[in-house]
Amino acid sequence: MLVRAGRFRLYAAVTEGGFRRYATYRVATAAGVFTNTVFGLILAYTYIALWDERPGLGGYDQSQALTYVWLGQGLLTVMALMGGGVENELIERIRTGDIAIDLYRPADLQAWWLATDLGRAAFQLLGRGVVPMAFGALVFDLALPGDALRWAAFLLAVLLGVLVSYAIRFLVALSAFWLMDGAGTSQIAMLAGTFFSGMLLPLNVFPGALGEFARALPWSATLQVPVDVFLGKHTGVDLLRTYAFQAGWAAALLTAGRLLQAGATRRVVVQGG
Repeated sequence: MLVRAGRFRLYAAVTEGGFRRYATYRVATAAGVFTNTVFGLILAYTYIALWDERPGLGGYDQSQALTYVWLGQGLLTVMALMGGGVENELIERIRTGDIAIDLYRPADLQAWWLATDLGRAAFQLLGRGVVPMAFGALVFDLALPGDALRWAAFLLAVLLGVLVSYAIRFLVALSAFWLMDGAGTSQIAMLAGTFFSGMLLPLNVFPGALGEFARALPWSATLQVPVDVFLGKHTGVDLLRTYAFQAGWAAALLTAGRLLQAGATRRVVVQGG
């Protein structure tokens, strides 16, 4: 019991450290907020034109479609869909051999970086997620929930989405043990995440088998699912099934990461001595 309590305090401290660390990048955060807001405006007016031509597209009215845009901008860095998460640092540490230091820590590699990433995601949600969403709500008529339970359900979906996102990025980072440079893998994962998360266009708009395939992939759990929970598309038993979908992908991918980590640590090569 004492050991478990000690580990919990350790990882809680790592999460807090991750939050504080990313909070120091104030200029980068301000620039990111500006970028997300501008890109949100571009997407919003594109969606307005599209939904004027196709009302009800994907099962969303125009207000819901605009909400989708601004939530997407708010969650973009939270889910690290275009990079910027802990995986970049982890890849660099593997490349340089500094990963050996991490393996000597009295902490699990996967859990340590997960705690760090949770701190990063928490800061990005507050630092780069709230302002673009608030701006969008001021300029456009957004479909905002009127009850606290919906907001709580959304935050839980976001947490599960972060777990799925981290699990994917951890697997990408571990590829550097074999490739010695994870840049190519990161680019592939970023492109897949951009397309299959629903960041550019809701996955519900994708036709037929393509839409079903995209919604079944883990990337949909990072953006499409939380936004649909926010919009009230999943309620009651369906909401529980939605959480199970996210949790299932998180468990499967984290387990895969655990197995890959076990094989990777046997291949540790410290470059440069």
